[in-house]
Amino acid sequence: MTDHRTRFLQLALKADALRFGEFTLKSGRVSPYFFNAGRFDSGAALAELAQCYADAVQSHGLDFDLLFGPAYKGIPLATALGCEYARRGRDLPLAFNRKEAKSHGEGGMLIGAPLAGRRVLIVDDVITAGTAIREALGLIADAGGTVAGIVIALDRQEAVDPAQSRRSAAETVAIEHGLPVVAIAGLDDLLAFTGASAEFAAQRERLLAYRAAYGRQA
Repeated sequence: MTDHRTRFLQLALKADALRFGEFTLKSGRVSPYFFNAGRFDSGAALAELAQCYADAVQSHGLDFDLLFGPAYKGIPLATALGCEYARRGRDLPLAFNRKEAKSHGEGGMLIGAPLAGRRVLIVDDVITAGTAIREALGLIADAGGTVAGIVIALDRQEAVDPAQSRRSAAETVAIEHGLPVVAIAGLDDLLAFTGASAEFAAQRERLLAYRAAYGRQA
């Protein structure tokens, strides 16, 4: 694994954003692990996470000039990433959306820098069914922006409906919209990480069984 993937998984465990056990997901599946980006709930944790995001984006050479955070979790993630890029000497404009349109004041669904004419990088935590991402794509297009790519923290690399297709949600979004989707780390990385650590080796068999049942297939 590249260094940013290892750092991310270590950071997620430290922040309790990544946990092992038995978790019933919204889909009804019982997962041996759970990821909650909301647990990156301090300035230091978000700063370290933003470094991992920036390194992942750099490793894929994406060309963009604006950061967009879908409400709600994408907002602090995109903001933290913007601060990290400023620390690295690149001052990027930032925008995000509301869940509901505002009818007073400046109004509308969008907050922050104008999107028109910009190449936009969407920053989010995960892609589960792709609903929030598709909404963001529509908002950005309506505002005159062009989406250059999507970056997420963790790709669970599992099919939305294994009976129909073993393509993951992130792959489906990438193919449907012709966009690069970059993840700091994925389930394959988590398997490698647990296999290399005596502390977490016991989790590996349960992760492998879960991947066999629900995981993507190349």
